Amino acid sequence: MTTAAVDGVSSGQDAESARGTVGAGRAFAWLLVITGAAGLLAAWVITIDKFKILEAKVAGTTFTPGCSLNPVVSCGSVMESDQAAAFGFPNPMLGLAAYAVVICVGMSLLAGARFRRWYWLTFNAGTLFGVGFCTWLQYQSLYSINALCLWCCLAWVATIFMFWYVTSHNIRKGLLPAPDWAKSFLSEFTWVLPVLHTGIIGMLILTRWWDFWIG
Repeated sequence: MTTAAVDGVSSGQDAESARGTVGAGRAFAWLLVITGAAGLLAAWVITIDKFKILEAKVAGTTFTPGCSLNPVVSCGSVMESDQAAAFGFPNPMLGLAAYAVVICVGMSLLAGARFRRWYWLTFNAGTLFGVGFCTWLQYQSLYSINALCLWCCLAWVATIFMFWYVTSHNIRKGLLPAPDWAKSFLSEFTWVLPVLHTGIIGMLILTRWWDFWIG
């Protein structure tokens, strides 16, 4: 009887601790881990190359990143631009921290973690900032710097996918207000949004340097 009573209290505590918290499926958790890892890899490589560029300048030499392939795909031009340090330090250093957080969230979900609404909304706000910042960088890259960085493109795609899937998760779980048709659509076709988003960017890149690609 004592054991039954203890079990009853334990179950009640578990129910109380789970109240108001939301978890996620393994597929979504793995998506966060994979996109976070892709973004982290891109940020790491860009950071290393940025340091090599700075070291070369101090030594009076030059360093050309391996992804600088031609006048358009020129990572070095992007890394040396003013936009590459929008907050006063190299942008990828922000990515090192941000993408690491995404991986941690994904791994926590794989372990069965559940988070409160404020946590999910804060996470969503972070991905919204990320995709907004990437959009600004995309515009700068295409129309101001006039060059592309392949590692930046990888980070852009990773951020786009994590933003749309986190937003979809929060809408489907009722953490963000949305009409029923939106929830129904997202339950089946979330993938359409990041694919369409990425496709639009791809078309902008294609048309921006159309003469170069077909030349």
